[in-house]
Amino acid sequence: MRGNCVGHVRLRTCVPSLHLGLKSRGGVAVAENGRAMECRAGLGWELLRTKSFAFLFSGQTISQIGDSMNKVALLWFVYELTGSVFKMTVIGLLQTIPPLVFGPLIGVYLDRMKKKPVMIWVDLIRTVLVILIPLLYAVEILTLEWLYVLVFATSIVSTIFGPALASAVPLLVPRAQLTAANALIQSTTNIGLLIGPAVSGVGIAMIGAHNVLYLDAATFLVSAMCLMPIRLHETLQTRAQIPDRASILRDLLVGFRFVFVQHRTVLLLMLTATLYSLGASAFVFLLPVFATQILDVSVVELGWLWSSFGIGMLGASVWLAWINQGDFQSRLRLISAALGIGAIAVCTLGMLQAPLMAAALIIVFGGSTAVFTPIVWAMLQELTPEPLLGRVFTTFSTGAMASAMAGMAGFGWVADAIGPATSLLGIGMLLLGTATVAAAFSRRHPDRTAPDFIPA
Repeated sequence: MRGNCVGHVRLRTCVPSLHLGLKSRGGVAVAENGRAMECRAGLGWELLRTKSFAFLFSGQTISQIGDSMNKVALLWFVYELTGSVFKMTVIGLLQTIPPLVFGPLIGVYLDRMKKKPVMIWVDLIRTVLVILIPLLYAVEILTLEWLYVLVFATSIVSTIFGPALASAVPLLVPRAQLTAANALIQSTTNIGLLIGPAVSGVGIAMIGAHNVLYLDAATFLVSAMCLMPIRLHETLQTRAQIPDRASILRDLLVGFRFVFVQHRTVLLLMLTATLYSLGASAFVFLLPVFATQILDVSVVELGWLWSSFGIGMLGASVWLAWINQGDFQSRLRLISAALGIGAIAVCTLGMLQAPLMAAALIIVFGGSTAVFTPIVWAMLQELTPEPLLGRVFTTFSTGAMASAMAGMAGFGWVADAIGPATSLLGIGMLLLGTATVAAAFSRRHPDRTAPDFIPA
């Protein structure tokens, strides 16, 4: 059904037809310059026809391809440089520590700053840090210690980007399109996982791993350039004073209180996200073990299984961009159904020895996991007051990282001690429990709006 709306409009029924320059919070938007708004809910792909979101999507797609190239090229480069598997794995550890240690603190500073300049500066700094690795190597002054420092510094600034991006989305798109916007942004990660490793492999063979890092640095630069034309309508006022220790601690406690005490809906979302991350991350970690010990596949076939997971995620992300967002209850029921289907797929995998059937089930599981994050992120973006967005998203990211590490360690131990099939069954049961939590949550009539927030 089509119609024109001018002035104040309900976002659940109207989305902008010309651009996304809207000032929106609490379910109401004001069309700038008197532009008419077209009542067409659920057509998330139309976001790509708007200038700001199209630039964001394009920049993220290129950046995610570069990120995936970097994961392959950097590990290969370190292994060539040192010949040590242990020294290669230290890279992964250095990339994991910053989100766990600095996440909440980063959220405090992020809520004091404008999101667009933060994202641009993060991409520019990452450009410099990544390009320093091949440059120092070319002049023969790159040591392993300096390489670790550069990787760790890159990981710290990268920790800032994700929460800044999640905080910026509700300032860019109307409330009715948040799930679609998050799904489209998630699809850039899936595209990167499908394209990046292949491009990196060809690049390593043709020009060497260190030269592939130049290409990765260039993708961050392109991402920064794509962010520059974007228009974000932020109402947050930057605090001029330098924060002292007391104010930082106070702001940290305000964020924790909002997540864990003040808002029951956000707390239940945190619980659901923690359980989901515990199981889903463990599955990804155990996929090579499952493939070699149960399916007895080659390295090439393992690659196809990885691709199957990415195909499932990309397909679900595309589908989410098409459907109507719906209310809280319908979205929670969708999460519950997706996780239930994924749980059944994982439990069934442990009973199979046919690679083709396994690939089909992995596609199903990939699709089920891809449904979770865009929906939960959209609900958080709706529920969280703008001055708290950075702290809430860094808290969720830190919790997800910690639960992911616990899941990989715990289910990895089960796979070693009892067997990968039992570990897969445990992951499936955990995800089934998460689906049950989401289903019960959907019947409790969660809050639909953010509570009043008075900055400390």
